[in-house]
Amino acid sequence: MTTPSPIEFCEGFLRREIAENTDKKILASENIVAERLLARGLEMIPVYAELHRKLSPDERAIRVFLGAILSATFWNPEAIAEARAGRARLEEVNVAVAETADRLVQLLAERDKLHSQSGFYSKTEYHPLNLIDRAGEANYLFTSRVRKEMNALRTYDLKYWPNIADCITILARDAESAEIEASDDITEAATSAKRRGLADYLKAIFAAIESRREGLPILIPLHFNLSDASLATLINCSLDLDADDGVGADFVKGVRQRERARKSP
Repeated sequence: MTTPSPIEFCEGFLRREIAENTDKKILASENIVAERLLARGLEMIPVYAELHRKLSPDERAIRVFLGAILSATFWNPEAIAEARAGRARLEEVNVAVAETADRLVQLLAERDKLHSQSGFYSKTEYHPLNLIDRAGEANYLFTSRVRKEMNALRTYDLKYWPNIADCITILARDAESAEIEASDDITEAATSAKRRGLADYLKAIFAAIESRREGLPILIPLHFNLSDASLATLINCSLDLDADDGVGADFVKGVRQRERARKSP
């Protein structure tokens, strides 16, 4: 059987990914990128040739690398902007939670004062276990497994328990001191810079590649490093950038140098 050329092998992989994703109705964003790479096949020839030169005969590593590129392309500039906005909103929400909880603590204190001084009393919950019990009413696992065990704790007098306001104060302090972290390395790489740009996308690609080098088996060899020129081509083709908007090898080199400097002790 004739051995496929580098471009035949790589484009064959991309076409199979498109067919599988289409059949399963999944990963539409990856299909878009794969189709862009196929449409700009002439530009991708040197990239495919370099992959085969550096990774052959490990065909799995080539497929894993291309798969990493497809997965990283979820972090296109629009997605990165959306993620940054989400992080900013999360910070705002935590501030609002802290402020709202503090205000609620003040209202609870005022209500307690009115209960004791106004001559009136509202039959509201005062025990944290009562709140938990009512909140878990619709949770079958709580009512069938936890409630009975929790009710056994009611042998302890109210003085042994934090009051509801104390619990809400902790909620406020927890939100106030919350440190926002990315849920994975690719998200962190794509959103960590103060200013957004194509460098974020390239860093997401780096993180996707590195994630395939962690654990066992190592899917992409540790020594493998794609050239600056090939990475620039990948960026331009996967994002469908024209000559005016595209990047070159110098751009990739600059990002790599800054990342090495950032990670060095």
